Amino acid sequence: MGRVQGGHTGHQNPKPSCPRPPGFSSCPQAAYPHPPLWATAGKEEGSGEAQGSNVQRSAAAQTLLGLGAAASSQWRLDHRPANGRTWLSARSRGRHPDLVVEVAHPKIIQESGAEILRYADLLVGSPSALADQTTEQQLLEASHRWSHAVFVARGALWGTEDITRLDEAGGLQSLRVTMATHPDGFRLEGPLATAHSTRPRTVLYEGPVRGLCPFAPRNSNTMAAAALAAPSLGFDRVIGVLVADFSLKDMHVVDVELSGPPGPTGRRFAVHTHRENPAEPGAVTGSATVTTFWRSLLGCCQLPSKPGIHLC
Repeated sequence: MGRVQGGHTGHQNPKPSCPRPPGFSSCPQAAYPHPPLWATAGKEEGSGEAQGSNVQRSAAAQTLLGLGAAASSQWRLDHRPANGRTWLSARSRGRHPDLVVEVAHPKIIQESGAEILRYADLLVGSPSALADQTTEQQLLEASHRWSHAVFVARGALWGTEDITRLDEAGGLQSLRVTMATHPDGFRLEGPLATAHSTRPRTVLYEGPVRGLCPFAPRNSNTMAAAALAAPSLGFDRVIGVLVADFSLKDMHVVDVELSGPPGPTGRRFAVHTHRENPAEPGAVTGSATVTTFWRSLLGCCQLPSKPGIHLC
């Protein structure tokens, strides 16, 4: 697991044992005074902003939602049409969830993330939320104040640990992430929502990841994870490229290109990975990313809770 920001302060909270979805081995059992409670921070299907990705509709996500239901007597996510704000209320019966898992939309993290950290660790399934500097700062402050961890799922980012190690060693000079899929797989907002793909392959955006996340919050999570994996570059210097490709009807393709500074001979260390992820036509998330998310869930509950933001 790559540690991104924040150090350890305060006490360490023991982590709960993990759920075991089909095909996965469970985490080591932790010494815990009561069975772990899990909650999911997400809106119900059919609500105004429910994300229609296959992550939520997948069997794995349904298992996750079922685990969250066990804690429904304590935690509830409501939507108030009057002001359109999402809020999380904790009903105290002497126990709280140990981990809240967000698999809905970055707005959940931006509006309720800091409040969630008062009661539990948080697993962020929408890393694009942290492109907002205010949100990132609020999460860090709340994490240290309440001694709870913020875990961020790596999603479709391949080679996360290698990127982090290279960055920590001072050997990373550039990082570029390109995500390409059929236009039906995009959920774009703002100026990108009106962008039209007239050619077989069209670059919709190329620039700093921070500038992309607000307008492609559901299609920029891999790029956001890369920005967190390489804090020396961050959201302002990691380059994100969003490509509409009509030939990719059932696939998401992610290319990660990185390079280091020139060596004595003038040559640079360079890596290029190419990831092809099968996906249902029009899906926001590829099928392999569901497996990756489950691994993140299992991974984040293996370590003691430490304040800060951590990729997993």
